[in-house]
Amino acid sequence: MYCLTFAAKNLSLKMPGQLKEVRNRISSVQSTQQITKAMKMVSAAKLRRAQEAILQMRPYAQKLQEMLSNIVSNIEGGTDLKLAEERPVEKVLLIVITSDRGLSGAYNSNIVKLAKQSIADRYAVQFQKGNITIWNIGKKGFESMTRAGYKTNDTYKDLFLNLKFENVQAGAQAAMKAFENKEFDAVQIVYSEFKNAATQRFVTEQFLPIPKVQKKENVKKADFLFEPEKDKLIAELMPKILNTQLYKAVLDASASEHGARMTAMDKASDNANELLKSLRISYNRARQAAITTELTEIVSGAAALQG
Repeated sequence: MYCLTFAAKNLSLKMPGQLKEVRNRISSVQSTQQITKAMKMVSAAKLRRAQEAILQMRPYAQKLQEMLSNIVSNIEGGTDLKLAEERPVEKVLLIVITSDRGLSGAYNSNIVKLAKQSIADRYAVQFQKGNITIWNIGKKGFESMTRAGYKTNDTYKDLFLNLKFENVQAGAQAAMKAFENKEFDAVQIVYSEFKNAATQRFVTEQFLPIPKVQKKENVKKADFLFEPEKDKLIAELMPKILNTQLYKAVLDASASEHGARMTAMDKASDNANELLKSLRISYNRARQAAITTELTEIVSGAAALQG
């Protein structure tokens, strides 16, 4: 009887290797879940600020872009609009906006995929000639496009480390200057447009030359009155509106990144819960099997001693 009592008290101490392995996996998943929950909370806080910024900026930027496109579309001669000059496309610049960090689901890969698809669909000839240049905003896009063999530029890849209008303006002005100097014949922006925390729309937007509004039949041309003179006003407005357009795209990308990461971390936490349930069931079954086996051995041993 003494042997049976001592063995029963120490059943919990005789853990097989399988039980220890499952217990270690449970501990590991719990630690991972704590990290994903913390990252979700951080992303939610950042998303709130980024969402407020883009929702305040978007109507203003869209109205300015619409106004600029209307002005360019309705002016006929008499003005030297270098930034609206349409010429045969030989050299192309793509400004690809991704994030600096991963763990955001398919966010970065979708933007890179869209950039590659745009090149394949619209600029295949220019790519074969080596006339496609990528300016990356965000480290993930820079790494992916460089590995894929594209001609990349890392001047603005760290822009998200210090996201300010002045820093974005520098990139926009550099693109405008390169276009005016005919280093590029077309400039496109590839980014994600923020809809809500769970939804982003991946778009390619023409930056230069300034897109014109398609004229509709039986619609009278808008008659603009310029004050001050037309040339001075357009020369002053065009760079500012283009700076705002790129800044809006960067703010959209920032909000999209935090929304995608928050959603990804929420799903990761849910998956961890499901995995923990499965592991605990496996652990309990294995533990019950071990207890049953040891009790059977003890009873059999006691019966053999008595016999």
